[in-house]
Amino acid sequence: MRRATWYPERRFRRPWRGNVRHSSWIPGFRCCANNGFPYLDDAYSFLKNGGDTLDAAIRVVNGPENDPFEDSVGLGGLPNEEGVVELDACCMHGPTRRAGSVGGVHNIKNVSLVAKAVMEHTGHVMLVGEGAERFAVAMGYPRENLLTERSRRTWQLWKEYHSSDDWWGPGMASPGWTASDTAPRSELWEERVRRLEERAAALGIEPEFRRAAVHRVLFPPTGTIHCSALNEKGEMSGVTTTSGLAFKLPGRCGDSPIIGAGCYTDQDIGSAGATGSGEENIKVAGAHTIVENMRHGMSPQEAGLDALKRIARNYNNDMSKLKFMDMTYYILRNDGAYAGVSLWDGYSPTFPHKIAVHDGTRRSEKTVSLFKGFSQEFPPFPKLPPGVTQDSDYYK
Repeated sequence: MRRATWYPERRFRRPWRGNVRHSSWIPGFRCCANNGFPYLDDAYSFLKNGGDTLDAAIRVVNGPENDPFEDSVGLGGLPNEEGVVELDACCMHGPTRRAGSVGGVHNIKNVSLVAKAVMEHTGHVMLVGEGAERFAVAMGYPRENLLTERSRRTWQLWKEYHSSDDWWGPGMASPGWTASDTAPRSELWEERVRRLEERAAALGIEPEFRRAAVHRVLFPPTGTIHCSALNEKGEMSGVTTTSGLAFKLPGRCGDSPIIGAGCYTDQDIGSAGATGSGEENIKVAGAHTIVENMRHGMSPQEAGLDALKRIARNYNNDMSKLKFMDMTYYILRNDGAYAGVSLWDGYSPTFPHKIAVHDGTRRSEKTVSLFKGFSQEFPPFPKLPPGVTQDSDYYK
């Protein structure tokens, strides 16, 4: 899931609208998920010096794709239930109104670049699975093992723990689903955590990552990065890339490779992208919905909150289910106005949802949420002993 530009005198400068923010006379702009924050300076400089908007956006997302310690994107991403890292990505190039996408790709690290190659070198929009991998190799991208030792050990810990409890079975969208159906008894949690930590040690997971690995096993994370870019000519592009839901069923594609869900750009209007509960975002075509809302006069913030309300409506605003999901949208209008909105305030007071911005000044800003409070993991995370959570950067 992480806004302003220079206005030529001939361009219409829109007024301040509520909480929508923009700045004027700035030679370029990017807005992205917060895990792209460290890479914004380089991409902003590239854009300011005349670089293409899509190339600038891809410079941001390549950072997490190449980082072996970023386990939600690219190299080191947490694998599917069979221990295979599967990557998804899509991109849209506003100036030429083209798009490219890949899904379920194995062995290729920078799938954002492969999505761009699909756009530039084929008459298709989307390639998936083995065909996408062969195409990537034909385009010169090397095959490599994406499963780092840390991710492999985390998967092994998950596999042993969930040997009889995985992603098979009805989800929250099922009419008969209730949290009590699958939530374990609270009195067993402390013992489960203790045994998992012991097993993590036996598997050779380093002490400083052990608690984080336990948390990932108990509550498989989602993770993605989106970036939208706007230059002084009003050209826009967007890109989204991910390793998807950890320990998912093989072949599962979330919203990230879906044009109109994980990413959508129309440089006449704006660009939007998403991170969070992919299945929910697909059902509301979130990014496209937001851009179309702006086309009909909504501000970026209003457009994003409307998409979130559609997710809530799909569950009849049932908070017993909505509390177990989350969504963040990153929205950039073609005049530089921007917004970051989320279903909840964050994962906890320590981990609020944020959007990363660069309009000459690099910064992170908290999102505007539809619901006040914090989303919950599923199954619900119990109160754990202090020794399990203290000094952990990952515990939410």
